[in-house]
Amino acid sequence: MPEPHIALENVHKSFGAKHVLRGVDVAVGKGRSLVVIGGSGSGKSVTLKCILGLLHPEKGSIRVGGQEVIGLQGPALDQMMGRFGMVFQGAALFDSLSVWRNVAFGLIQGKKMKTSEARAIALDKLAEVGLGAELADVSPAELSGGMRKRVGLARAIAPEPEIIFFDEPTTGLDPIMGDVINNLIVDSVKRLGATTITITHDMASARKIGDDIAMIYKGRIVWCGPADEIDQSNNPYVDQFIHGREEGPIEIEL
Repeated sequence: MPEPHIALENVHKSFGAKHVLRGVDVAVGKGRSLVVIGGSGSGKSVTLKCILGLLHPEKGSIRVGGQEVIGLQGPALDQMMGRFGMVFQGAALFDSLSVWRNVAFGLIQGKKMKTSEARAIALDKLAEVGLGAELADVSPAELSGGMRKRVGLARAIAPEPEIIFFDEPTTGLDPIMGDVINNLIVDSVKRLGATTITITHDMASARKIGDDIAMIYKGRIVWCGPADEIDQSNNPYVDQFIHGREEGPIEIEL
C-alpha cells in the first residue's frame, strides 16, 4: 500500500494536568478528504494544530509526505507550512485589507509575488467560489457570513496548496448556505487534487465533503472508515453522535 499523505501515530498532547490527546492514530491518503467529527473538547482542534506545527505533542509521530513534522523549526517548518492551506472557522479575514488583498495575502507575503500578478490570481479564485470582480475592492466588513466564508476559501486555494485544512467550515451558516459552501469545498478540492482534513460537528457537512470520516472522543479515534459506511458503523459512540441522542456512552459535559 502507498504511504499515507498524512499519518498520525500515538499522538499525545497535554496542557498541564489536562490530557487532551491520548494516543491519536489516523491517516489520510493522497488526494483524499478526511473529516474528523466529535463534540466540543474532544480534541479535534488540538489535533489540527499539532499537524500545523502550532502545538507540539509530548509523544508520538506526525508525518506529512513521509517527513516527520514534530520538531521542525525555522526554515524547515516554514517550508512545511508553505504546503498547507487553511480555512478558519470564522474566515479570519483582515478587515483592514480589501477582499482581493485578503485572497492574495499568502501570494504577496509568502511567495513575494508581484501585486499585479497576485491580484489577477485573486480575481480568478474569487470567480471560482462564485464571487464577482465587483467585490474585489470592498472591505470584508461589508460581506455577508456566506460571502466571508467564500473569501476564506478563495484565500486558502490561491497558492494551490497540496494540503488544505478546514476548521468548522459551515459554522454560523443556515443549512442552504452551508450546502453551498460544502459544494464549493468539494469542487475546489477536486480541482486542486489536494489532500484535506476537516474538523466539524456538522454531519451534513461531514457526509458531503468527506471520503473518510474519523470520530474522536476523549482524545482517541474511536472509529474511522469510508463516509458511506458511517451509518453502519456499529459503533455506539458514532451512533449516538450522528443521531444526536442524549442516551449513550458519550458523557455529556454540562
